[in-house]
Amino acid sequence: MALSKEDQTRLDHAASIAFTPAAPINARNLFAGRKEQVRQVIDAINQVGQHAIVFGERGVGKTSLSNVLKYLLEDQRISYPIFAPHIICDGTDNFHTAWIKAFKTIREMGEDRKIKLPRIPILEAIEQASELFPPEIELTPDTIRRNLSLVGENIFLIVIIDEFDRINDPDNQRLFADTIKALSDRAVYVTVILVGVADSVDQLIKEHQSVERALMQVQLPRMSEDEIHEIIYKGLERLDEMKIDRAALAQISLLAKGLPVYAHLLGLHSAREAIDRGDLKVELADVMGGLENALKQAQQSTRSAYHKATMSQRSDSLHREVLLACAMAKTHELGYFSATDVRGPLSQIKGKPYDTPNFAKHLAHFCEEDRGPILEKVRFKYRFINPLMQPYIVMDGFAKGLIKTV
Repeated sequence: MALSKEDQTRLDHAASIAFTPAAPINARNLFAGRKEQVRQVIDAINQVGQHAIVFGERGVGKTSLSNVLKYLLEDQRISYPIFAPHIICDGTDNFHTAWIKAFKTIREMGEDRKIKLPRIPILEAIEQASELFPPEIELTPDTIRRNLSLVGENIFLIVIIDEFDRINDPDNQRLFADTIKALSDRAVYVTVILVGVADSVDQLIKEHQSVERALMQVQLPRMSEDEIHEIIYKGLERLDEMKIDRAALAQISLLAKGLPVYAHLLGLHSAREAIDRGDLKVELADVMGGLENALKQAQQSTRSAYHKATMSQRSDSLHREVLLACAMAKTHELGYFSATDVRGPLSQIKGKPYDTPNFAKHLAHFCEEDRGPILEKVRFKYRFINPLMQPYIVMDGFAKGLIKTV
């Protein structure tokens, strides 16, 4: 039976709640996959003296995992109140300001939940200060350790410091490492979880190797096909239990390239295509029909970077096709691919054999300022500087008819 106009309007609005491409997940019932990584982080939280760093490419869902930790911990029936202050660092932050943010959030949580916190020197100083912190009081790893131990006496405390890679100064990273080591050595009942890209792990361990035993390293790879499917199933269940056929589900999985933001984006617009034609089942034609809207909703910065990388006054330029082949190339750990990985996809796109010398200069161009850079090169490997660019390029290739399959 066809959907009524009222049902179509209602489901169209509900779709933007079921699928959230613009923001990290912050509700447990929308979180999908990542069972092994969740288990590792929970293990670190439950072991005194153990802390964690969650790392991976941008866009793989690190912040979403951080957001739902407090809900996952509630299942353990912990007798103490659970505080999980989630701090997001920016380019102006350092060791000092990040911890001030953390303690301010702890104070706000106590006020909001009407939980009386113990007398904590840092909190008292914050209340008396007009700015972030009185300059005459110095924050050190031992100061942080002492104050966190007071908070952790009657509260189950997990401090999440997100976008840790924004703090790229070695001196500040060393202070974080010293703090984690101090908390671990004294067996303080507090867990610190750092969240960042892979390079932040290497730098932290390099600066302070003794912290390695206290820091569980949890890599968040791109999502598996089953995890992408789970995102789609969970979203559709909230839309009057909509269904999806196998071909449509497989196409979304191929286009998303393991990145949850694009699974949500494609899920949203595919569902809306089905709703607009009055059906509760998403079909392959709905996915392909939703591609245009999905491409329009992609970030303007992504669209602009793609245009800059591929524009050319020459009609025989290969830049668009080579970049598409890069997006289709088989990737290795942390998103890297080699020039030889590009050869097969480019030959498929152009319908004739291509060898590395035919497009080596194009790969070099993509690493230069004139075309972005959109790729970065490390030794003999390449990867997209912004991982979200890869599925966008593949989706655009489908929409323009350059490829029929991935």
